[in-house]
Amino acid sequence: MIDKRIALAEKMALRDPSNIKTVIGFDGFIDEIIHVVDKREDSEHFTRIGKINDLAERIARAGGLSTNIELFPTTRKLGGNGPIMANALSMHKCHQTYIGALGVPVIDSVFAEMATKAEVYSLTSSGHTDALEFDDGKLLLGKMSSLGDITYDRLVLAVGFDRLVKLLEEADLFATVNWSMIPHMTELWKHLLENVVPRLSDKKKKPVFFVDLADPEKRKDEEIAEALEVIAGFRKHYFVILGLNKKEAYGLAGSLGLFSSKSLSEDLSLKEVNQALYDFIGIDCVVIHPVDRSSTVAGGNFYEEFGPYIKTPKLSTGAGDNFNAGFVLGIMLGFSPDEALLMGMGTSGFYVRKAKSPDYAELTGFLRDWAENKI
Repeated sequence: MIDKRIALAEKMALRDPSNIKTVIGFDGFIDEIIHVVDKREDSEHFTRIGKINDLAERIARAGGLSTNIELFPTTRKLGGNGPIMANALSMHKCHQTYIGALGVPVIDSVFAEMATKAEVYSLTSSGHTDALEFDDGKLLLGKMSSLGDITYDRLVLAVGFDRLVKLLEEADLFATVNWSMIPHMTELWKHLLENVVPRLSDKKKKPVFFVDLADPEKRKDEEIAEALEVIAGFRKHYFVILGLNKKEAYGLAGSLGLFSSKSLSEDLSLKEVNQALYDFIGIDCVVIHPVDRSSTVAGGNFYEEFGPYIKTPKLSTGAGDNFNAGFVLGIMLGFSPDEALLMGMGTSGFYVRKAKSPDYAELTGFLRDWAENKI
């Protein structure tokens, strides 16, 4: 029997992603990828702190005293869930529009290459993230006050109402990500539902509306519930997908009261959480991506695939956004939900190993190498 990943790579060769049109927004960050110094050997060499808990213990020992922690920046790059997702999709030569916090009055230089691949509109200044990377995860320290300027009025002012309607009319994907850091996102969605969506024509194959809440634990439970209700309102016109990592999924299930705190802490299965969120929210698809696998419930059916886990990634910041890009690409190309999971994990698996997003040929090649245990 042919391996599912090989079969998918063969199917992909018959599809053309360059015909896809996307509109993505609305955040934008400048990311500094940082290593935390453990022991410095000389002016150029050091060992880094490898585990988050090791840094936590060092900080805890400073209680009542003081300590110095050296941060070593390795890379300055474009960041934010939206730009990273858009950048990953641009590798497949999709027609793209990006709307977000890219800098005003001039777009920041980290987005310069992105602006050559997409039609871009900037609403406000970029946020800034210090991404402290470890072998077992990352700490994202964000400065994001400018994201409070992302509103429906600014959107219409920057893009123009008629142009906005035209962009969404033609788009196969409308992705709005990083809800937790954009204070007015729920109100922005409401205005889109009231003013823009009714002007869009019905299509035989619904375009995708993708949402990533992006670590919503900092928001109040009632805000989360309201946001999910508004998201479901897009279902009349769109195939609505909510993307979550494992921490977000379990936290969301808890904030919605879908399980007792005891059951959530006792290794509740991914399937149970995924199905409960799908049933409660009432959208077309909920997809969850832990580091070693991914799952989705779509059309009432549960799918799970196990991924190409790597213990020491070259770059982990942005891996989830790359998964999202690969997953929605699979859905837009007409692949089944489990095949879309493999495309998502193939995209993120390539990214964490190569520190860049794969193009279409590289993604198909990675799926083959993964099936043949060559990665």
